[in-house]
Amino acid sequence: MVEIVVLAMVAGFLALRLYAVLGKRTGHEQPLPPVEEHSPPVAYPTVASPSRTPLAAPDSVFEEGAAAGVRAIIATEPSFDVARFIDGAKGAYRMILEAYWSGNAGELAGLTSDDVRAAFAESIADRTTAGHVLDNRLVTIEKARIVAAGVEGREARVTVAFDADIATVTRDADGTVVAGSLTDAVPTVDVWTFSRTLKSDDPNWILTDTDESA
Repeated sequence: MVEIVVLAMVAGFLALRLYAVLGKRTGHEQPLPPVEEHSPPVAYPTVASPSRTPLAAPDSVFEEGAAAGVRAIIATEPSFDVARFIDGAKGAYRMILEAYWSGNAGELAGLTSDDVRAAFAESIADRTTAGHVLDNRLVTIEKARIVAAGVEGREARVTVAFDADIATVTRDADGTVVAGSLTDAVPTVDVWTFSRTLKSDDPNWILTDTDESA
């Protein structure tokens, strides 16, 4: 296959769909910086330039402990590119959070595993039952880095840790703020695992696991 798509949002209209996930809050707030400008996530072709290798990514996006797993993925699909994968992961992260915050459980179809989708839908349902609405905002992604990777059979798994600043607000049914503040950003660490069957006709990576950094 000459090209593959790393962390595609799904072809056509699915490329604009959102994901959903919860994040870890550290409780250490800081002043809210300007909202980070960004372009909508797109499908990323991963044909490597002859002048660089797929592992030629900044140290900040690749941890040494993940090297063997990433090389195993590249051995099966040589066009896998670390830097482009991280670019796609950042776009997915923003879309995922916005989906969860807005309560769009239906947008998860085809984008997450069944278990992850069910957990997100349950959380959204609980929030709706409580009469709460999230008015959150992703201010910036400070860092996104691959912390683990591997291949089992033809199944590839890549785990990405996201360090981000998020403004969080919970409102009741009347719009009254019951928790959080949009004037402060909360440092957040999310650890997500994306999976894909290598050399398959489907180029899309799906979210298969979420966790919080220790």
